[in-house]
Amino acid sequence: MREKEVKKASEIRLHYIVRLVARVVIAAIVTALYFLDRAQFDVLYGFNFFRRFSLLHVLWVIWVLDMLWQLVPAKNKLALGSQKLFQFRFRPIKEVINYQALHRYIVTTTKAAYKVFLIWAAAVIALVALHRFRVLPDVGLFFVSLAFYICDLICVLIWCPFRLIMKNRCCTTCRIFNWDHLMMFSPMIAVHGFYSLSLLLMAIAVWLVWELCVMMYPERFWEQSNAALTCANCTDKLCTQYCQKLRPNA
Repeated sequence: MREKEVKKASEIRLHYIVRLVARVVIAAIVTALYFLDRAQFDVLYGFNFFRRFSLLHVLWVIWVLDMLWQLVPAKNKLALGSQKLFQFRFRPIKEVINYQALHRYIVTTTKAAYKVFLIWAAAVIALVALHRFRVLPDVGLFFVSLAFYICDLICVLIWCPFRLIMKNRCCTTCRIFNWDHLMMFSPMIAVHGFYSLSLLLMAIAVWLVWELCVMMYPERFWEQSNAALTCANCTDKLCTQYCQKLRPNA
């Protein structure tokens, strides 16, 4: 059983590594496309999205499917950290839940989350200011979002700077796991067109669902109430900092 769990965990991590490689390849293709055929980027503006086909439509579909995938219960291929808002991922602890401690935990992590929100908002405002003063063009904001698309999985697989603020043990317990697309697409807020607006609105929808679930079902987000989030029951082993009991010679 132990070997089966470790093998399953390795498959989850491998799946995310493949996703990271795919994102790097996608970014390389889009960058090459910019230098080879800039007309393809016209779909970013206004309602040009509906006037001609571009390879950027394929990227738009990929991004939309990624967000839709976060809104449905998925038993495979998605990390527990992203899916813990759903009932099927909730494993109540055997003891009685300490709801006062749960409340304190949610308040503390939410305060930390909104520190991240403010820092990110300041970064986006700086990018929009650069755009307004014509330092950064519309397509430049698009490429910033494309860079964040890669950085998202670097945070999951290698190192996440937000842990310094959130103080979370790993991605499984992360309070802001499904904030990724909102953070990813927020730089495109100054790009006026259906392409960016549709992505932003859907990212906001994913974020709202996540935040509502935190308020309505806080017990699903705390390892002291949801046993599935503990190191002992981890099924992902997605992060680099695995639980102590699965390290060699532990």
